[in-house]
Amino acid sequence: QVQLVESGGGLVQAGGSLRLSCAGSGSTFRSYTIGWFRQALGNERQFVANIRWGGGATHYAESVKGRFTISRDNAKNTVYLQMNTLKPEDMATYYCAAGTPYFPLDNMQREARYDYWGQGTQVTVSS
Repeated sequence: QVQLVESGGGLVQAGGSLRLSCAGSGSTFRSYTIGWFRQALGNERQFVANIRWGGGATHYAESVKGRFTISRDNAKNTVYLQMNTLKPEDMATYYCAAGTPYFPLDNMQREARYDYWGQGTQVTVSS
């Protein structure tokens, strides 16, 4: 069993930065691929970025490439999403999720690939 807890959301002006954290627990946490998704009001949940714990390979959605960075901290069992140059369209509830490590990262953009989800953290971007 894996438990995920997101934190770090808040209100930021357009052009600003936030760092989201996803703290994981459970003996198998580090064996999973960890992904970040977001869901804006009235929209479907969409993929943002993911990372394979072993090796640290990453993959990003085109809409955030060059602005967001996903990383992990082994000692803290935590995955981060550094978000820079935020835009109003980045405003959403952000979720982290743990999924199977057996697919390529670019094949891990669907929600169905992920088995465990956090409760989400709200990011509000003012224009």
